[in-house]
Amino acid sequence: MGYLSLLAFIAGAAIAIQASMNAQLGVLLKSSMVGTSIAFLVSCIFTITAMMLSTKHYPQIGDIKSVPIYLWFTGGALSATGVGLFYYLIPKMGVGSMMSYALSGQILVAIVASHFGWFNLPEKPLDMIKAIGAIALISGVVLLNLDSNNVHG
Repeated sequence: MGYLSLLAFIAGAAIAIQASMNAQLGVLLKSSMVGTSIAFLVSCIFTITAMMLSTKHYPQIGDIKSVPIYLWFTGGALSATGVGLFYYLIPKMGVGSMMSYALSGQILVAIVASHFGWFNLPEKPLDMIKAIGAIALISGVVLLNLDSNNVHG
């Protein structure tokens, strides 16, 4: 596993841990939306601090004006929706089931996005190996979420 793969693995692990913790925050505060709001507020403070400490050059006004309007809002709206659903569903489904479905959704949409090169990203055409991988992924999610108490009778 290369350096970037290791970082991606750590990112995934961090998401599973933070989602579990923030879902519990929402349970204790009796509102997944309050938990989500607190998580985003802390994330915003942390991100702005990191940006201020690490950014040497900020975008010029021309760069800012060239960004399509949908890019200013859609990503944040999708992020809030996804994270809010995580914090709502984890206490109901369990973190393992929630993450297996969520990661499946991420991977399957990523395969389609890569195939078509959405958002000017590199095109990675869907081939037989990737299709078999997607089928294996779906099969794995089904197996992970089988109720073993009902399988044996």
